[in-house]
Amino acid sequence: MTTHEFVRAAFPEPPARVLEIGCGPTGELASALAADGFDVLAIDPVAPDGALFRRARLEDLEVGDGPFDAAVAVRSLHHLHHLGPAMELIVSLLPRGIFVVEEFAWDLADEPTLVWFHAQRGRATERGDLLLADWVDEHRGLHGDEALRGALESRFETRTFDRGPDLYHRLGAEARAAESAAIEAGAIRAIGFRWTGVPR
Repeated sequence: MTTHEFVRAAFPEPPARVLEIGCGPTGELASALAADGFDVLAIDPVAPDGALFRRARLEDLEVGDGPFDAAVAVRSLHHLHHLGPAMELIVSLLPRGIFVVEEFAWDLADEPTLVWFHAQRGRATERGDLLLADWVDEHRGLHGDEALRGALESRFETRTFDRGPDLYHRLGAEARAAESAAIEAGAIRAIGFRWTGVPR
């Protein structure tokens, strides 16, 4: 299931008003949701031009910008500096709606996972210890699995939670099937998760 399919299945029916937190410089998901008939506001400091988009951080929003019927964050929450206040703001913007999250739990990666990842990139190596050390350095300061899930579950009632692939975001969409198969075989770890919840 693609990210768009996952979000679309969790969202209410259009023309619900929805917020995308961290749409990136292309705004592909926001544009797809708008084409589905949703009333979309997509925010990001590097958001593209257009009526759907606002160049802003989450903390720049105010309660008056809501309410929204649904919100989505795809691989953006781990970058937020202050997760607790961010979750409180999302609750205030989404008083009765659903929050849909696809995230990257970087700290779940282990040596076999990173050896597999580098092999997919044509950089075969057996030095998983070095790869793991570099990976930790690269992601130092970003929120990991426990912090992300703790922030979500302390303020939202979980509706669904599934672990799954994430490295394909760096490898290309065509690598998703291979990553899923390696996870299923127990060869690598699932370092992504998909979660949905509603405010408590």
